[in-house]
Amino acid sequence: MDTVSENKAFGGTQGVYRHSSDACGCDMTFGLFLPQEARDGAVPVLWYLSGLTCTHENAMVKAGAQAWAAEQGIALIFPDTSPRGDGVADDDAYDLGQGAGFYVNATQDPWAPHFRMWDYVAEELPALVAREFAIDSERQAITGHSMGGHGALTLAMNLPGRYRSVSAFAPIAHPTASDWGRKQLSAYLGGNEADWARHDATLMMRETGFDGPVLVDTGTQDQFIDLLKPEALADAVNARRQEATLRLQPGYDHSYFFVSTFMEDHVNFHAEALWA
Repeated sequence: MDTVSENKAFGGTQGVYRHSSDACGCDMTFGLFLPQEARDGAVPVLWYLSGLTCTHENAMVKAGAQAWAAEQGIALIFPDTSPRGDGVADDDAYDLGQGAGFYVNATQDPWAPHFRMWDYVAEELPALVAREFAIDSERQAITGHSMGGHGALTLAMNLPGRYRSVSAFAPIAHPTASDWGRKQLSAYLGGNEADWARHDATLMMRETGFDGPVLVDTGTQDQFIDLLKPEALADAVNARRQEATLRLQPGYDHSYFFVSTFMEDHVNFHAEALWA
């Protein structure tokens, strides 16, 4: 693992690190914020999964999460959204290929050799950070934005006991019923829709739910709201009687202005679960 940069921030350290990934078969880069409490021992961690076209850097520099994480004494991890490199398959569209991994393990060519973001986020990167940094693996929570909100919700519901809480900003909530989802799931996983179900937050909510608190924010002026389908997730939450807070925020769109506005709420929400 190589250190790309380390900067003091809010009494802690915002680092960027690069390592060779067995899961993705290429070098991967991630951001990690450690609060000052990490100097004295392992701290809880909040994972932040970013959306389409993003790298590890977008939320790290735009979301304003470090200030609130420092106040709560928790770490933040910002993974990349896909494998990258000259030998990694890509597509001319912004919503497929590099920058659009959708947090799945691809089974179809040309994506299968590298696009194993599920294994990377669920297994490889957690093991790496637990080994190299003062991270308490027993106290984890997860959040994300858009495609990353989809990833956060589906990881949380597929990995019971892993995360104490889950939240999302404008998640792609029902991808099997959306043009933002059917295209990618068919490309990465093939045409058998039964293979898509575990990567659909609405279907997973109906089937398994989440053993803990859930928080989801979506802006009423989100330009992609018809693709996100927050109403489908709300129906599934109600049908399951899941512990959840689902909020439509008047006038907000899909941007990081929206994310940063409600980041304090989300960090505090997770901190309550992480320190319980």
